[in-house]
Amino acid sequence: MALGDVQSQDAASPGASHGPSGGSEGAPALGGSENSEALPESIPSAPGTLPHFMEEPDDSYIIKSNPIVLRCKAKPAMQIFFKCNGEWVHQNEHVSEESLDEATGLKVREVFINVTRQQVEDFHGPEDYWCQCVAWSHLGTSKSRKASVRIAYLRKNFEQDPQGKEVPIEGMIVLHCRPPEGVPAAEVEWLKNEEPIDSNLDENIDTRADHNLIIRQARLSDSGNYTCMAANIVAKRRSLSATVVVYVNGGWSSWTEWSNCNARCGRGWQKRSRTCTNPAPLNGGAFCEGMSVQKITCTSLCPVDGSWEVWSEWSVCSPECEHLRVRECVAPPPRNGGKFCEGPGQESENCTEGLCIQDKKPLHEIKPQNLEAASDIALYSGLGAAVLAVAVLVVGVTLYRRSQSNSLLLNSSMQPDLTVSRTYSGPICLQDPMDKELMTESSLFNPLSDIKVKVQSSFMVSLGVTERAEFHGKAHPGTFPHGNHRPFGTIQARNKAMYIQNLASLSTASELKTTALFGHLGGRLVVPNTGVSLLIPHGAIPEESSWEIYLAITQKESSLQPEGSDVLLGPEVTCGPPEVSVNTPFALTIPHCAQVNPEHWNIHLKRRTQQGKWEEVMSVEEETTSCYCLLDPYACHILLNSFGTYALIGEPISDCAARQLKVAVFGCLSCNSLDYNLRVYCMDNTPCAFQEVVSDERLQGGQLLEEPKLLHFKGNTCSLQISVLDIPPFLWRIKPFTACQEVPFSRVWRGSARPLLCAFSLERYSPGTTQLSCKVCVRQLKGHEQVLHVQTSILESERETITFFAHDDSNFPAQVGPKAFKIPLSIRQRICATFDTPSAKGKDWQMLAQKNSINRNLSYFATQSSPSAVILDLWEARHQHDGDLDSLACALEEIGRTHSKICDITDTELEEPDFSYSRQNGL
Repeated sequence: MALGDVQSQDAASPGASHGPSGGSEGAPALGGSENSEALPESIPSAPGTLPHFMEEPDDSYIIKSNPIVLRCKAKPAMQIFFKCNGEWVHQNEHVSEESLDEATGLKVREVFINVTRQQVEDFHGPEDYWCQCVAWSHLGTSKSRKASVRIAYLRKNFEQDPQGKEVPIEGMIVLHCRPPEGVPAAEVEWLKNEEPIDSNLDENIDTRADHNLIIRQARLSDSGNYTCMAANIVAKRRSLSATVVVYVNGGWSSWTEWSNCNARCGRGWQKRSRTCTNPAPLNGGAFCEGMSVQKITCTSLCPVDGSWEVWSEWSVCSPECEHLRVRECVAPPPRNGGKFCEGPGQESENCTEGLCIQDKKPLHEIKPQNLEAASDIALYSGLGAAVLAVAVLVVGVTLYRRSQSNSLLLNSSMQPDLTVSRTYSGPICLQDPMDKELMTESSLFNPLSDIKVKVQSSFMVSLGVTERAEFHGKAHPGTFPHGNHRPFGTIQARNKAMYIQNLASLSTASELKTTALFGHLGGRLVVPNTGVSLLIPHGAIPEESSWEIYLAITQKESSLQPEGSDVLLGPEVTCGPPEVSVNTPFALTIPHCAQVNPEHWNIHLKRRTQQGKWEEVMSVEEETTSCYCLLDPYACHILLNSFGTYALIGEPISDCAARQLKVAVFGCLSCNSLDYNLRVYCMDNTPCAFQEVVSDERLQGGQLLEEPKLLHFKGNTCSLQISVLDIPPFLWRIKPFTACQEVPFSRVWRGSARPLLCAFSLERYSPGTTQLSCKVCVRQLKGHEQVLHVQTSILESERETITFFAHDDSNFPAQVGPKAFKIPLSIRQRICATFDTPSAKGKDWQMLAQKNSINRNLSYFATQSSPSAVILDLWEARHQHDGDLDSLACALEEIGRTHSKICDITDTELEEPDFSYSRQNGL
């Protein structure tokens, strides 16, 4: 076809048949004849004469049901038609506008078509729905780019939500986010605490890698809630929030310098400490591992006072009639600040016994008549000395023979009573010999000598100690325990029984304080049912004076704040008034909750000064003469000389150090009649702590559901878990995720003085359910566990009361005079007179201490005017509730046997006594 023909055909205005028919696969016809030729796709022409597209159709997205508009603009252009998916769009669907380019004079044509959602959905081709413009000019055609048309959407669910993380400081944080599927693909934006994150402003944050959020080095400020936002032209979607916690693990500070040795002389302790503050743990970071305090032994050089060596031999006599001798301070020489020897290091005297005359000339140079006179004087002096020596010898022999005679009389007053039975029918008691004298006054009050006759135990008879089956003297009220048939056990077993509390016997008084007026006779103060007591010995308060003594327990938060890992092991106790001065030490008993083991604990006694500060009095294991501490499994007995406020502090020296916690379960109905409240307490294993819990529960109407149990809570930094198990499934229910509660280690180990409480709420399905059975499990991770079995009725009328076998001292908070002591005064005086006197046979106060399990710091008793009296005071403090006179009697009996074995006695002089006891009383 010639070029002129094409131009002429294009010049004619196309009719209805000239445009695209909508169904034709070829180019649109330009003539009215059906046989007219179709235009070729392009016609060769001169450069610059073909249509040039000023605007081509763009890729578009159909949002919801709104159609999109595709447009084309070209010059010079006689006609423009759209072809979609290879088919011409019908002429009627085109909207055409024509204009003239003023600059070039060329004709400009712009065409629009609409594409609907239905058209796109109905197309099922191998590729996306597409449309293309074809423009005609006089010289040929031009095609635009293909524009795709897609239906836009964005699904609701993210393919991957970001997950919360806990990361250490300076660690890397990577939060993954895969947005929902969508067309066009969604763009992702990150929010922190609902604020957009701009990675351009923070080089530490990168949000460009696969929609993930990357924080290269975590900072504390990076903690927060992170949300992934996905959006396209259709909608926005929001992911689940991810909580990021940046934590800081605790780090130890540097060790302090070693402290000075706590012993001024000999073996002691040095310690150094560090704190978990470099850095301090934050946001749940781990506490520092290891101990905060280190202790090592140390030895302070004791001062050695100098001592003189022996005198040297006298020197030769000098012309001045004198001779000399010397000594040096070298046996030993003073060391470590010790004192130099006292006295002179040189001594001189006349070497002629005063006979040097005539200008101090020696004896061989004097005249003969003077020498004769001196010889007479020496003779008479020798005769006088001989007469005096004979007289002294005669007097000594006479006194010796007289003492032998008195000794025979003493022994004759202690003949055996062969009618006495050797089987004990009851526990041994100390009877006052004033009711029935056994011996002469002289033999009772004299110290024990080598007694040659043994009946029962002659040693005990000499002290006035006999079997209960043999003597039935009148006992002073409150002095002896009556009706007590418990078997004899160890001191530890008896002390343990002392502190088991009877719920019904606990005091409800809000003020834990006791007062009484004391005088020379002494007495005892007890804060009822707390384990705290004060013993004022006989004679401690001077005669003709009296004081109102008080004993109190601090109920508010203690002012004593332990350092490092130290813990308060018992109540803060105050006794006074402070201005009282005593002649002999008094005994203060404070309960504690430590599992006693010197390898795991270092326990200190502290006292509050008048300025309110706390100072250390002593360590329990320390050797001192200022005071004495005896640590029993459940209480500490302290001998003191001054009143004040005292407390026991425990310093754990290993992870095995354990506090004894008492676990108790209480229950009561709530305001909603279908609900029942379980309250689980973990408190120090001291009577006063338990009394406080019971007092609170009484106010709330709580009932003890099970006998409390003992939990050994170790200092290994592991937390405590409390859970309720085995709840009847069709009768009761508990709220989800509340059946188990976890308490951090620090809250239990170094919590406030208030007991730890965990409450659980149970709901019954029917009001007819009146019985509840379940288990309460209390355990320390990597530690001890206790399970309390609850089996109770929620109705008060059907509920069984949990009772304990224990003492109740609420009726006798104060006892004054002899009735406060277990050992009668007359017996006490005889024991002291016997044991205070040193004996070559080994029978002295040290053996009395050993038999009463007092083996440490005996130098304290040696400084007392009567060591035996102080030992007996300590015995009174330890046995205030059980009145265990049997143990003391057995100790005296053993000392008597030991003494008899030491004595050199032949078989003909002494028949060996029978010491077989009746085992029915545990003796």
